[in-house]
Order: sequence, then C-alpha cells, then structure tokens
Amino acid sequence: MFSREESKKIREEFWTEFGKQSPKKWILYNTGIKEVNLKFHFDNKKASLGFLIDTEDEVLKPYYFEKFTSLKTLIQSDIDEDIVFEEYYETEVGKMVAYIFLQLYKVSIHNKKTWTQVFEFFNTYMPKFEIFFLEYKDFIEG
Repeated sequence: MFSREESKKIREEFWTEFGKQSPKKWILYNTGIKEVNLKFHFDNKKASLGFLIDTEDEVLKPYYFEKFTSLKTLIQSDIDEDIVFEEYYETEVGKMVAYIFLQLYKVSIHNKKTWTQVFEFFNTYMPKFEIFFLEYKDFIEG
C-alpha cells in the first residue's frame, strides 16, 4: 500500500518517463473541438486511451457521441474491433462524460514492471486515434 504522496510521486515518474520515451507531441486537448479530447489514463488496475466527450451541455454531449457512434464500423476497422463506446462513463473523480476507448487490464501504475507494456499500448494506439480523428474531424465537428 502506498501513501498518497508515494502514489503521487510514482504517477509523476510514470508520466515523466512516458514523455521521455515518447517525445511526440500528442493532440490531446488541442483537437479544435472544445468538447472532444483525446485522453490517456493509467491507474492501479488498468490503462485506457480514447476519445473523451466532456461537456455539461445536454445537447452537445449526445450530438458528439452520436457522431462517433455513426463511425463505429470505421473506428473498429481503423483502430481496433474491441473499442468500447460508453455514453455515460464516470471518471476517476466522479464526473460523467462520454468515452470511446480501448482498455488494457492487469497493469498498474504502481507496478513499474507493467510500465513497458503500457508505453507500448499507448504508443501503438494513440497514433491510430489521432489519425482517425484528423481524418474525420470535419464530420465530427459538422
């Protein structure tokens, strides 16, 4: 069991190490669509990455989610067939968002032995998410 400070230090170390071994500048929050971001997540049980639709607007959230849902077959073909579509996803801080994502289980940010596996997962799939987003951005935004 780790103290809050120890856990924070390990998390910072992971993200610093990921930044060093993956010097690419990711799109993440710079999508050009305020409500749609690309997100990495890693905690003590799993890693995930994908499209996050984050808005309190009761019209925009379902609008963007429907846009991605209409592209589901293409997303499965271009990114991975195991992609998950959740219109009501609760984040680690209890916020409700829509999340279209891939997940990697049996890894832990507190276990440095799993970090390489997560680095590979992130570096394999985030470029696919970015390419897909850039290719269909006009449609998603439209």
